[in-house]
Amino acid sequence: MSGTVRLGGMALANGVLVHGPTAWACAIRTDEGVKVVARRKRFRAASVSNPLLRGPARLAEAFALLPQVKHALPEAELPMQRPRVLASLAGSAFVLHAVKRSSLRPVARELVTALLSVTPAAFALGGGELAGYHGAEHVSIGSYEHGASRPKEHERCGSHLVGPMLLTTALGNIVAERAPRRLRNPARAIAGLGAVAASVETFGWMTRNPSHPVARLLARPGHELQHRFGTREPTAAQLEVAEAALQACLELES
Repeated sequence: MSGTVRLGGMALANGVLVHGPTAWACAIRTDEGVKVVARRKRFRAASVSNPLLRGPARLAEAFALLPQVKHALPEAELPMQRPRVLASLAGSAFVLHAVKRSSLRPVARELVTALLSVTPAAFALGGGELAGYHGAEHVSIGSYEHGASRPKEHERCGSHLVGPMLLTTALGNIVAERAPRRLRNPARAIAGLGAVAASVETFGWMTRNPSHPVARLLARPGHELQHRFGTREPTAAQLEVAEAALQACLELES
């Protein structure tokens, strides 16, 4: 719908974070009820227009929000605070190191590495209150954007970056492996930055062309991730929290 503010969000274990171009709001449920905090953004990726820097800037903006949210609302439970997520990160790092040193062919090695890199995200999103709040985030933002009731899956969910990231990261690492040994680490760093930039730009194209066969193919891994693991139907209490965050963010944006 015209006139709507382009919003993003993040599910917490006890609430929802909603952010727009210039502001953010976080709402959580406590024993006393719903608690809401809203602030202006300190770093705004919307001002970055360079295609090579837009993707990294958006990721940096998202990560820059987390300490700001935690400082303003200490009770907020971020997904990465969960012990199962930390254990998954440690386990994935160990297995990835072993895979990198294995004798697998480059294409097979990169495919296994890419798939393993998704594991922590699946653990972060799956199960319990977090999945319900993730669904509430999608329902509230999607219903606002479309002006009608929407399902628990959202077409701009960050999980849809999985397909482009798997592809661009694997290709970038394969190319970096062909660099001379002394230049291999810088080549990997450049490939990683390029993969992020290319993935975000591809993701933007996917949201503008959702019916294109390539867009549908690239979106499939992320859709399955959020449909089967990352979201569940929210309760009325969870929707109330998501709506509180949405309205507080929109008040600052207006």
